[in-house]
Amino acid sequence: MSRTIIAGSRGSKLALIQTDYVLASLKELNPAIEVSVKKIATAGDRDRNTQLEKMGSAAFVKELEMALLDHRIDFAVHSLKDVPTDIPEGLHLLAVPERLDPRDVLIAGAAFNALAPGSRIGTGSLRRTVQIKNLRRDLEIRGIRGNIDTRLRKVYSGEFDGTIMAAAALLRLGWQDKITEYLPLEHFLPAAGQGALAIEARVDEPEIEALISPLNHLPSWRCTMAERAFLRTLGSGCRAPVAVLATINDSTLELKGMVADPASDRVLRGMELGDVSYSDEIGIRLAEKMLGMGASGFIGEAGSR
Repeated sequence: MSRTIIAGSRGSKLALIQTDYVLASLKELNPAIEVSVKKIATAGDRDRNTQLEKMGSAAFVKELEMALLDHRIDFAVHSLKDVPTDIPEGLHLLAVPERLDPRDVLIAGAAFNALAPGSRIGTGSLRRTVQIKNLRRDLEIRGIRGNIDTRLRKVYSGEFDGTIMAAAALLRLGWQDKITEYLPLEHFLPAAGQGALAIEARVDEPEIEALISPLNHLPSWRCTMAERAFLRTLGSGCRAPVAVLATINDSTLELKGMVADPASDRVLRGMELGDVSYSDEIGIRLAEKMLGMGASGFIGEAGSR
């Protein structure tokens, strides 16, 4: 390809590191390619105060998708957990590179079970809030927004006693030494797609597709597509406390999900197994099972707030 390819990225330190990783992978496969990065501010970047669940599911991707549709960029690099399950017409996900650790982590002065009663834990996530309360109702949950630097600074300054965030974010930044504890998946299921990147582009552009498709890591794709099918079938977007994680063992995909009622903190959990080749169907089956367990009422209540 003779022209320079333009990649779209948010301007945060983490987003640019993620985009640089994708570009380095592209250059390794195509040494002669010329790629530049266009930084694009999103609504989620501009508004650091509003709770994410109230901003809408496209808070960190809408402006990047508009840039794609306007042909200002050739592809966009996202954190997959930020990408709504409904992709705008004319766009599609081309690749999910190999996923990093999907777990949540605690950054604090003590491990989760050793935190003193009344400790102030910062999180902007209803999903994390509900899962914390199910284990430690004696902790004080406070809303927190801002980039990773800001959230860590609020912990180190004493404004908060701890915060919870995605392990993958700290790993990509090389800050794993700041992690106090990796939180167990049996109690802290992640958001759909957490730990994975997604590369989005316009449909019917074979040259871009030929460049990007080799970056797809099939096991990561299958796991995250199962998780997104679960989320899409629930119809919850990013507003309800929903968590889900797929893992692969040989040819079997195991999907575990959680849906919670933010009003009562009641939690429903479910699990579904199936052939790895049918990841979407497994996600749909688990969602339908949990809707039958009463999850639809939780989702409706969350969406009406």
